[in-house]
Amino acid sequence: MKLYCAGPIRGDRSYVQFVEEIVLLTLKMGHIPLRELTPQSEEELATDDKMIYRRDMDWLDQAQALIAEVSAPSLGVGYEIAYALHIREIPVLCLHHRSSGPLSAMISENVSELLTLETYEAKEELEEIMRRFLEKCASAI
Repeated sequence: MKLYCAGPIRGDRSYVQFVEEIVLLTLKMGHIPLRELTPQSEEELATDDKMIYRRDMDWLDQAQALIAEVSAPSLGVGYEIAYALHIREIPVLCLHHRSSGPLSAMISENVSELLTLETYEAKEELEEIMRRFLEKCASAI
């Protein structure tokens, strides 16, 4: 399954290690992550905006599901979630770290049957949460 893995690139990067873990777990579980590992340098962060938009929209259009780390606010991740839910109509898993502040009501109170919201604390929890979500996705295909 092709999975778009969403997380902030330029905004608050407090939970970036979990975004990278999501990408690695996607590979470990035999799926295709549609995301580059998070940029580490200022040079990588300076990638052309038009290229980023076209690439990411292309990935979203290929994805069969979206997994998003939503602990830190990100306009881009919010856009990607809305696009996945309302344009593509694909399943979305939002992962929220226990230590972060309250979520936007646009996520926490969303009643879409395509949206799954899970709270986690450690990397080890991510694998089980992702496994359950992906089994649910596979049974719906």
